[in-house]
Amino acid sequence: MDIRALRYFTETVRLNSFSRAADALHVTQSTVSKMVRQLEDEVDAPLLIRDGRHLALTDTGRVVYEQGQQILASMQRLNAEVRDTKAQRLGHLDIGIPPMINILCTPVLKAFRERHPEIALNLKEDTGPQIEQRVANGELEIGMTVLPADPELELEVMPVARYPIWAVAQAGSFQKNRATLRCAQLDGLPLVMLNNEFGLTRSLRGTFGQLGIAPQVAAQSGQWDWLVAMALAGMGAALLPEPFIHRIATDQLQAVRLVEPEVQWQVAYVTRGGYLSHAARAWMEISGELFAGGKSGA
Repeated sequence: MDIRALRYFTETVRLNSFSRAADALHVTQSTVSKMVRQLEDEVDAPLLIRDGRHLALTDTGRVVYEQGQQILASMQRLNAEVRDTKAQRLGHLDIGIPPMINILCTPVLKAFRERHPEIALNLKEDTGPQIEQRVANGELEIGMTVLPADPELELEVMPVARYPIWAVAQAGSFQKNRATLRCAQLDGLPLVMLNNEFGLTRSLRGTFGQLGIAPQVAAQSGQWDWLVAMALAGMGAALLPEPFIHRIATDQLQAVRLVEPEVQWQVAYVTRGGYLSHAARAWMEISGELFAGGKSGA
């Protein structure tokens, strides 16, 4: 059924006049008459009883008029919601963020909520590899991970920030006033590291292999603050990205930056490529403006 013909018909009934409907619709009277006849042809029944200057609805006309009002109202709501979505006032976004990255996203989340309060935002916390898989499966529109991402998933990768890695250990573990530590000097050193599913651990193990060194992994955890506690207890040096070093407030720990090579904790967005919703583009735009650290350690 032609929506325009339905609109012309309901306006004619509402105003009880072809001429007044034509004026309201800014078209000619013959156009209104033609569209009403077209609608009658489509339903294969007369809709109006034309009695001089007065119009009356047939039984079929009454059904079409009542249902037509609802259809046109629904179309108006649809158009309004589409406009709002395009203007980023409405929408829905599922985004995956690993626990290690979520604290960096607080400024982005705050700005997003302030600028787009009507967009429904659903944050999914999981490990980087799991988020990559869920994006590839279409469960999440966008996700964050730590590079390198799984190449077999063929995801579109958009790096947003990178940070150097620091070794944190009990005070006195490194030379006094030392600021850096060569990666080769980790050989044989007890370490406490994140679990193997974390991108940082994958990256560090790759570096160890390239250098031919074999640090002693004393313990692993999925919680960075527990790694700090283990380092404080003297179990070994915790290897953490720079943003977490700034959160450690104790003179009982010593932190040095890894160099030669300088291992990077690289944070990136992953998508399936192609179209992104207005809500996703809004998040990405704010993220580009505010993401904590930017290109720190470049």
